[in-house]
Amino acid sequence: TETVEERKLLRKEKSEVHKQKKRFDDFAQRKMSYEEQLVIMGVRNSFSKTDHDATFMRMKEDHMLNGQLKPGYNIQLATENQFALAYDCYPNPTDTRTFIPFLEKIESKIGLPENIVADAGYASEENYCYVLDETESTPIIPHQGYLKEKKRAHKQNQFHRDNWTYNELDDYYICPNQKRVVFSHYSQRKDRNGFIRNKSISIF
Repeated sequence: TETVEERKLLRKEKSEVHKQKKRFDDFAQRKMSYEEQLVIMGVRNSFSKTDHDATFMRMKEDHMLNGQLKPGYNIQLATENQFALAYDCYPNPTDTRTFIPFLEKIESKIGLPENIVADAGYASEENYCYVLDETESTPIIPHQGYLKEKKRAHKQNQFHRDNWTYNELDDYYICPNQKRVVFSHYSQRKDRNGFIRNKSISIF
């Protein structure tokens, strides 16, 4: 017959096995839930549990002034002479990521105009390259630092490369310490959409 100690040990072992099984079942359930959420989210970084197509975004109307994220959509509207030509709804919160698919939709419906005018929120190297390489239009889109470059503080900042002396013939800059900053190499970086950027690297 089993002793009292043996029965206690057996119960303890069964209890430990039960705990491990419960923990495993919990992990398996959560793993399935996470995989389902990743499928719903797709290439986005968030989604609303009450509206899976909506993405959390920072809204312009921020009455609490705390930068609170709210589920919403990014509405794109193309106009000419104040007439609406096309519109679409996107779950991506950034205008730079809606620019190309919106232009593709416009081109398939009515064609693209000679000039494509947009604000700096649509400016990106990928978007510039798309318009210049894939369409016959001209992009009139200020880059995101355009307004900053016009300010006096930027123009008087001696440590910004834009204000350094540039030698075009030998391709080098002169920094505030009167040292040459010469081109070293290009560095390539691929974003999650597959676009490859070439960045110029310089050294002292």
